[in-house]
Amino acid sequence: MTEIRNVEQELSRFNARLLAAAAFVLVGFGLLGARLVHLQVVKHEELSTQAENNRIAVVPIVPNRGLIVDRNGVVLANNYSAYTLEITPSKVDDLEGLIGRLGEVIEIQPRDRKRFKRLMEESKSFESLPIRTKLTDDEVARFTAQRFRFTGVDIKARLFRNYPLGETGSHLLGYIGRINQAEKEAIDDTEDAANYRGTEYIGKLGVEQSYEAELHGTTGVEEVETSSNGRPVRRLKSNPATPGNKVVLSIDIRLQALVEQMFGDRRGALVALDPRSGEVLAFVSKPTFDPNLFVDGIDSESWKELNESVDKPLLNRALRGTYPPGSTFKPFMAIAALNSGKRSPSQVIFDGGTFQFGNHTFRSHGDAGLGPVDMVRSIVKSSNVYYYSLANEMGVDLMHEQLEPFGFGRKTGIDVEGEVTGLLPSTEWKRKAYKKPEQQKWYAGETISLGIGQGYNNFTMLQLASATATLVSGGQRYKPRLVREVQDVVTGERRVLVNDALPPLPLKPEHVELINRALYGVTQEGTSVRSFLGATYKSGGKTGTAQAIGVKANEKYNAAKLEEAQRDHSLYMAFAPLEAPSIAVAVIVENAGWGSDSAAPMSRRVFDYVLNGTVPSEEDLALTREGKSTTPVGKPRPATEILLPGAAAIALPPAVPPTQRVAQGESQGAPAK
Repeated sequence: MTEIRNVEQELSRFNARLLAAAAFVLVGFGLLGARLVHLQVVKHEELSTQAENNRIAVVPIVPNRGLIVDRNGVVLANNYSAYTLEITPSKVDDLEGLIGRLGEVIEIQPRDRKRFKRLMEESKSFESLPIRTKLTDDEVARFTAQRFRFTGVDIKARLFRNYPLGETGSHLLGYIGRINQAEKEAIDDTEDAANYRGTEYIGKLGVEQSYEAELHGTTGVEEVETSSNGRPVRRLKSNPATPGNKVVLSIDIRLQALVEQMFGDRRGALVALDPRSGEVLAFVSKPTFDPNLFVDGIDSESWKELNESVDKPLLNRALRGTYPPGSTFKPFMAIAALNSGKRSPSQVIFDGGTFQFGNHTFRSHGDAGLGPVDMVRSIVKSSNVYYYSLANEMGVDLMHEQLEPFGFGRKTGIDVEGEVTGLLPSTEWKRKAYKKPEQQKWYAGETISLGIGQGYNNFTMLQLASATATLVSGGQRYKPRLVREVQDVVTGERRVLVNDALPPLPLKPEHVELINRALYGVTQEGTSVRSFLGATYKSGGKTGTAQAIGVKANEKYNAAKLEEAQRDHSLYMAFAPLEAPSIAVAVIVENAGWGSDSAAPMSRRVFDYVLNGTVPSEEDLALTREGKSTTPVGKPRPATEILLPGAAAIALPPAVPPTQRVAQGESQGAPAK
């Protein structure tokens, strides 16, 4: 009886367990079925899309960057393709060991390692990053033969920006560099963020930066089918990238190169404008730098050399360098006196060599007086006393009111970023500039030196050139412009960037004629007469000598006793031809002394190029570089003989000076009124 009772109990337990297991299995299959229904029916569309996305990779196609050319078609910035050795960090276990082994096959320098480390910090781990760029054919062949040893390493072809003329025009062109975090965040906040997918470089300075939207182009996309491990299998479809547009500058690069060669190793700036349109013909800052150094990431040694140089080669002196204008300010003081009625042309002031104000003596040209001077003679002979007294009569606020419309102390609006305002002082400016009450007060004695372009006055050569263009053209004003047109590389359509005239200044023609006549007199019997002997055209100009450091009232300036960096700056403002100005120039040569010694001779040679189509002889060019030229020596050469760095490697169209193009019918903007 006991055995039968135990079997029944066991069968009962077994049946209960069987039912529980069956129920569990049924519930499990039910859940599995429900999940399958959910995935296959409810989530079908969503999961199908995800699967397709996993199978298909969308890869951005970075566009070719647009070309930059000068007004004659000379290429100033282009692109070239080169092989790069790239590593994808996410596919590498021992990165340092891998780089060490790679170094046995292809030379990898410490600077390559530093750049790669920096790129890793800025990029995502799954992106391939270049460890070496611009590989030679031999290096490509050596790596290809041993590629099987290096997982996560491959050779790719990338486009590199190239500046074929090297340092020539570097400050106006700018350069491109890798997009930093701040720039990336700024791009992400714009509507153009999608267009920068895959883009690693962006314009940093000059035209490259300011015309980034035109030069960048439109990013394309490519759909690629990939395997389970992410390797591309086949291309499904592609929407090609659209290259950036061609940007045509108003710059004549031969003129630019000529001026840079005339500066030699000296520091300074020169800006040449067309008064009839505002087009910039030359935009020189010396010393220059090689923008090619920045394309692939500048090495620390080159950066240190540029950044710590006492000559500050990275400073764009034409755009950001401010200087006291010296006596080049006098013609503007004269027109301000005429406009305000403070002086008539015939009013005579006695120049005894000094001007006494209170207990302070303001000196003039080594205490040598000019005697009686009227307005024309005050400009021709550069009388300091005349303008000391004029400044005293006008006062700082009237001077500011009359001269600010010429563009002094404010940005000109040129089409590149980074321009500074300079300083044209006023009593309001001083109240805002200083904190202490005794510093905020304007003292009458501070006004006197402003009349000869000293004191608080500080302007850029761009501002001085623009003001000169406005003055000699009778008040007609334009914003200076470096880019004259943009050409669509797909359609070939040329879009001229029209530079509309600004409201003209209300200058009386007889006043302008008087100032221009006085400036012409400077080249005939004044301080620049030696530089313009034998010129085939009539021009006007004004020399200036600006203090780099102050000189005490009881001391006389002696350049021989000063360090080179403490000597006066040499300036010249000029225009030509006299009857119908087509070029206005402002130039400064730092610490070069009298304006007649260095700045005026350079302006003469600029005019010879633009108006005659000639460049100096080799002998004359050498003398000009040393600041020892006046009247040109030797036989002038055709403009085509100016040497451009790298010219042998590029096609150079014939040089046609701007004035000859006008004669051939090229539009240069509205004529001066």
